[in-house]
Amino acid sequence: MRNSKSSRIGLLTGGGDCPGLNAVIWSVVRGAAGAGIEVVGIVDGFEGLVGGQRDLNTRSLRPIDVRHIFAQGGTMLSTTNRGNPFRYRTQTADGVREEDRGDEVVRNIGLLGLDGLIAIGGDGSLAIAHELAQRGANVIGVPKTIDNDLGSTDATFGFYTAVEVAMQALDRLKTTGESHDRVMLLEVMGRYAGWIALHAGLVGGAHAVLIPEIPYKVDSVLNKIRQRWREEGRNFTLIVVAEGAHAQGGQTTHVEPATTGRVARVGGAALGLEAALKSAFSNGWDRPEPPEVRTTVLGHIQRGGTPCAYDRLISLRFGAEAVRLAQAGHWGRMVCLRGTEIADVPLGEGIRKPHNVPVDGQLVAHARCVGVCLGD
Repeated sequence: MRNSKSSRIGLLTGGGDCPGLNAVIWSVVRGAAGAGIEVVGIVDGFEGLVGGQRDLNTRSLRPIDVRHIFAQGGTMLSTTNRGNPFRYRTQTADGVREEDRGDEVVRNIGLLGLDGLIAIGGDGSLAIAHELAQRGANVIGVPKTIDNDLGSTDATFGFYTAVEVAMQALDRLKTTGESHDRVMLLEVMGRYAGWIALHAGLVGGAHAVLIPEIPYKVDSVLNKIRQRWREEGRNFTLIVVAEGAHAQGGQTTHVEPATTGRVARVGGAALGLEAALKSAFSNGWDRPEPPEVRTTVLGHIQRGGTPCAYDRLISLRFGAEAVRLAQAGHWGRMVCLRGTEIADVPLGEGIRKPHNVPVDGQLVAHARCVGVCLGD
């Protein structure tokens, strides 16, 4: 990897959207302009770098082009969680075929006159960025995921906004659940890590939080509902369920199966728990009238809208540090948060290890201390 300094860099967003992407773009463009570096935006993620020179989807990015986007959700460059150049799907007469077009992307980076590329994305996009770096491209990664499940960084932008949105949903479910004396389930995002569920559950007053890292027992949840009746004489129980949560001995549920080029879409955990609770109630309950159960799936609301203050700050600092790395010619790195400081690690290290909730850590211990049921 050559350590050449930059005068012209590419910038793209890959994978799912999340609050803070535009703030990173704003920061990169502003920082690059101050350093005398030209920024070329790649539209539609890595998809914009596939094809012949006429097919490349790019746009110039100047400070005037990004002046209004800092607080906006989404990404002005558009994004896709498809278009992996190493498994690029092409329609042929014989059907859909996957091709490795990674070398083509590396060549196109050169054809565009780019000294390097800043790629903003989650584990999938950063894995693509790392492979491009292995093939000779100059790349810097900026981690992005609301799930907060990327290794080598203490937090990612978008996460705190997602927690805020989930907390607001819990505030609303609490009032309607109390009014009707119901058991209320809220499913939040978190395929493999329960950070959103646990944070939102604690600040949103949940009585139980179920996360992928701690497989739950239905009986444990039932006992929590019974405890609520004994202590307050009410059925009302507020339960947060991460989409990747599953019962002991069970498996993660999916709402869409895996297809060529796409992984299965995780979901349905809360509805599965609702069915299990209703089945238990019908087989005999402590009282004549079993509790009513209602499920809300928060879904993509967690990924949309304006970023909160802290996510804006992380986004700004990540973007600025990425520019500093490019300016110095330090390629093959990923920016990250370590405590209160922005640091950088080798790009491969950033995607090697997931960031899961430690089951023996303080956050779980504090949840148990204040009486939150974790299902085990």
